[in-house]
Amino acid sequence: MKRSQSFVKTLREAPADEVSRSAQLLLRAGYIYKEMAGVYDFLPMGRKVLNKIIDVIREEMVALGGQEIEMSSLQPKDAWVKSGRWDDDVVDDWFKTKLHAGGELGLALTHEEAITNMLTSYISSYKDLPIYVFQFQKKFRNELRAKSGIMRTREFIMKDLYSFCADKEQHDIFYEKCAESYINIFKRLGIGDTTYRTFASGGSFSKFSDEFQTLTDAGEDIIYIDHEKNIALNEEVYNEETFKMLNIDPKKLDKQKASEVGNIFTLGTKYSEALNLYYNDEKGERKPVFMGSYGIGPARSMGVIAEKTCDDKGLCWPEEIAPYKYYLIGIGKKGVEEAEKLYDLNPEEFIFDDREKARNGEKFADAELMGIPYRVVISDKTLENNQVEIVERKTGEQELLTLDDFVRKLHKVSEK
Repeated sequence: MKRSQSFVKTLREAPADEVSRSAQLLLRAGYIYKEMAGVYDFLPMGRKVLNKIIDVIREEMVALGGQEIEMSSLQPKDAWVKSGRWDDDVVDDWFKTKLHAGGELGLALTHEEAITNMLTSYISSYKDLPIYVFQFQKKFRNELRAKSGIMRTREFIMKDLYSFCADKEQHDIFYEKCAESYINIFKRLGIGDTTYRTFASGGSFSKFSDEFQTLTDAGEDIIYIDHEKNIALNEEVYNEETFKMLNIDPKKLDKQKASEVGNIFTLGTKYSEALNLYYNDEKGERKPVFMGSYGIGPARSMGVIAEKTCDDKGLCWPEEIAPYKYYLIGIGKKGVEEAEKLYDLNPEEFIFDDREKARNGEKFADAELMGIPYRVVISDKTLENNQVEIVERKTGEQELLTLDDFVRKLHKVSEK
């Protein structure tokens, strides 16, 4: 991307109505645009980060045996009435509307009912099981108070995976594999060291669940960590029953603020029985399918990562999900000419700040604000020794490489 061709402009000051630190920086750096409270648009760089997070999650879900689908956001109420979750007294954050031809619709806040209803057309025998399907799809929740920027919104993308198994034993095996996959996802996203599998309430889905909570001062949840066992429990299940179930000593628990980035639920036969999803086993006996549900919010994760990695200068993206690897600046006539040549070698890896009227200090500040992993400066001075200057955003460490060595590094990147 060339800065001179981008419609996005950085902001020196954060919007006055935005209190979340991550949202302030994402807005200032030109990653998102705020439509209204709880509703954000993703601009070109924000969309690149979001898509890279989605790519990491997709790779892990496919490795688990998941098959990707895409379902409608418009939900007829019939299936939800059968499960008992259409009533606003049961689920209070619906967005609902009506068809001109008659009939009510809801904008999907999750898809357990819809996917269960769909699978009644495809599951009839034990030979059809297990099935694992997932999607990346818009969800809508009429939150009373949307806050924390993209960490809590009224419209958001969710990765939701659903498992359909013959029995609890088959389900439990997959459930643990999925938990391991989630841990790997958060490691790849750069927040694995501070993300804990957390025992929690299952809400309207089930009695208990496992959340994946990342420590952050901006978090809305309180968790208690057993560092010896590397597990945690949500404050909502902080009681004697839970202590005994997990075999933990409450005196050894460390209280921390955290933000939920993922969750997994054992649904059992709740939805399959309500929506008539049965199969015939080896003996020909009719049995309900045993289900599980597994969610991750890519945009929510993006907000948490921004909170965790930023500093007083701006964002600081982990390399795997950064929109670009290098922020390229040319100084002086020859420096600009050589920077243009470098950019042309591998445009996908560079933001090239080719703005003629921008001062060098402004370009350096934008490189830090945007959180690009490496700033690359090529100037008339560095060219005297045929070199480029590279500064790592995370550490501030400076390195001088010959132009030839840097070109070879670019070629290695493009060959991957």
